[in-house]
Amino acid sequence: MWRTTPLHRSEEQGDRDDVPAGAVDDREPKDGRQPLSAGVGQLLHRTYSVRIVRSKMSPADLIDLVIGNINRFTPEVAVFRKTRGASSGLREGDEFLVRMPGPWDGPVRVVRREPTLFRLATLEGHLEAGEIEFRATQGDALTFEIESWARAGDRISALLYNKLRLAKEIQLNMWTHFCIRVAKLADGRAKGGVTIRTRWLPWPPPA
Repeated sequence: MWRTTPLHRSEEQGDRDDVPAGAVDDREPKDGRQPLSAGVGQLLHRTYSVRIVRSKMSPADLIDLVIGNINRFTPEVAVFRKTRGASSGLREGDEFLVRMPGPWDGPVRVVRREPTLFRLATLEGHLEAGEIEFRATQGDALTFEIESWARAGDRISALLYNKLRLAKEIQLNMWTHFCIRVAKLADGRAKGGVTIRTRWLPWPPPA
């Protein structure tokens, strides 16, 4: 699948529109979250999207499919293990530990859940500081998107992420794989491949 799915990558400087609402004024929450304001270095706003044709699923059906067993969509080296919440389903307040080789394990919490989307926020100790959203929409085709707003969680992570680009590429490959698997398991086909858009800007963002 990797050999036959085209990837369309772009990277450019962003602007204040790339900052999620409330992020700049957000004081560090005392509930264990690791928001953008707690991170180090620049903000990366990334979107991964895939258009799925020949699938009969609705956007809500697709998100339910993902939630039903999220590990079906991740690479084998990345495992979501629920640490808080009911064993089935997904609700606000549920927590996961994302297990990966090396120093990449990352705790996250569900902070938003709607029929066609869910959003995770990083918790203290995560490699990143920020949030990531998974959503499905219906236009001329069923579309699945992953959108993230993140800064490095600490100075060592900033070195791996922004200087050596190691963590950045690991993340890109993980979520690209996720999009390809979603298209396949939705009984559809990824039309036009996967589009990965990266926009970066300094922190704090310019006025």
